[in-house]
Order: sequence, then C-alpha cells, then structure tokens
Amino acid sequence: MHELYRDPGVRAALRERYGDRVFTAGEVDRRALGEIVFADPAELAWLEALLHPRTMARTEAWLEELSAQPDPPALAVNEVPLLYETNSQDRFDAVVVVTAPHEIREARAGERLDDREARLLPDEEKAGRADFAYVNDGSLDELDHFVRSVVDSLVTR
Repeated sequence: MHELYRDPGVRAALRERYGDRVFTAGEVDRRALGEIVFADPAELAWLEALLHPRTMARTEAWLEELSAQPDPPALAVNEVPLLYETNSQDRFDAVVVVTAPHEIREARAGERLDDREARLLPDEEKAGRADFAYVNDGSLDELDHFVRSVVDSLVTR
C-alpha cells in the first residue's frame, strides 16, 4: 500500500525519525527508506509497527465497503506481501501464493534481494500452506491461465 506514504501521520512520523533523509522532492523516497530499514532490524520493526496496523485497517475498510454494496463482487483480491510472516492468513477465505525463482525476482527488481528475502518464509513453505500456488517462471499466457483457473475455482465455491 504505497499510498500510505502520502498519509500525513506516516509522513510526520518518518520526518520525525529520519528527517529529510527519506524524502526527495517532498515525497517519501522508498529506496532511501529501504536502505535504512533493511540494514537495521530495529528500524524495520519500527516501520512495520507504523505501517502494518494502517494497512490492515485500510483492508478491512475496503472489504466492508465492498460487502455494503447493493451487488457486492463475487471475489475480492488483496495482495499481502508478508501474509504468513504477519500471521494474517486467517483473515482471508483463500490464499494464493505466486513465487518465482530467486534469480528471476532479482532480475525483475533490478537489485539484489538477499537481505530483504532472508527474513521471509521459504517459498516452498508458503506454497505448501496456500490454497493455490504457482511458480511464475513461464510466459504471461501461462500465468493468465493459472489466474483464470483460480478465479473460476473461487467463484464456484
């Protein structure tokens, strides 16, 4: 939820803690912030304590909005990068895990991810706990086919 970095409370907390080091042209510089927090577990814990409750509250509000609609959608999808790490999986009816080999993730990110990924559950464990899992190392058509099959399965539940 990158829009949280536009939240005045988040911005004020970041400015108080880091000053101008994490701002570029008035916007939160996520790369600069990442360099700080991924180098220091205490700083990462502080940032997660700031952002995670806000993220969960926004997700809950969004789901309530959807369910209050006269014709609510049959399916709502929410991306949660640290789902298992934050023990949030029970908040959802189903979990879909999409992974990719480490080399592909690094190529897509354009940077080394070792430090950031070291604190994550292994892909195999996530996939084993998920209702649906896919290794995204093929074509977009293959990924689209997987997504269509998951949507069809969930909608018919």
